[in-house]
Amino acid sequence: MKNVTDSFLSLGHWPSAGSFGFNTDILATNPINLSVVLGVLIFFGKGVLNDLLDNRKQRILSTIRNSEELRRGAIEQLERARTRLRKVEIEADEYRMNGYSEIEREKENLINATCDTLERLENYKNETLHFEQQRAINQVRQRVFQQALQGALGTLNSCLNSELHFRTIRANIGILGAVGEITD
Repeated sequence: MKNVTDSFLSLGHWPSAGSFGFNTDILATNPINLSVVLGVLIFFGKGVLNDLLDNRKQRILSTIRNSEELRRGAIEQLERARTRLRKVEIEADEYRMNGYSEIEREKENLINATCDTLERLENYKNETLHFEQQRAINQVRQRVFQQALQGALGTLNSCLNSELHFRTIRANIGILGAVGEITD
């Protein structure tokens, strides 16, 4: 192996013109080799690199356009959602206010109905009391009348004799006869 390496090294030092060989001087050959490789790469790779860059640019632009469209769509959806939210909030406020006013109305109706019922019950109570008072008064009157009548009958029975009895009957018949003639 040492022989192969030595032969390459020995080939690199032949000073013959037009022959091919390896220059082992790194400082002299490196910029030349690099410029040749870069030139070849630029010449042949320029089209491929341009195509790759154009494709990449198109994909980036397409992605940006899609992103912009998605963003616009999202903004539109957001605005629609906000509008819908405002509408729902307004409806909720209306329902809430209607509910509160309905509750207030029901409360007032209930209070009024309760007041009416209490008033009717008060009137019924007063009528019942008045009726009971009248009934009690009538019972007392009847008792007083019965007692007075019994007392009067007792007094009459004890004081009346037959002649006084006949005179009273005749006087009453005379009064009834006179009343009958007046009406005719």
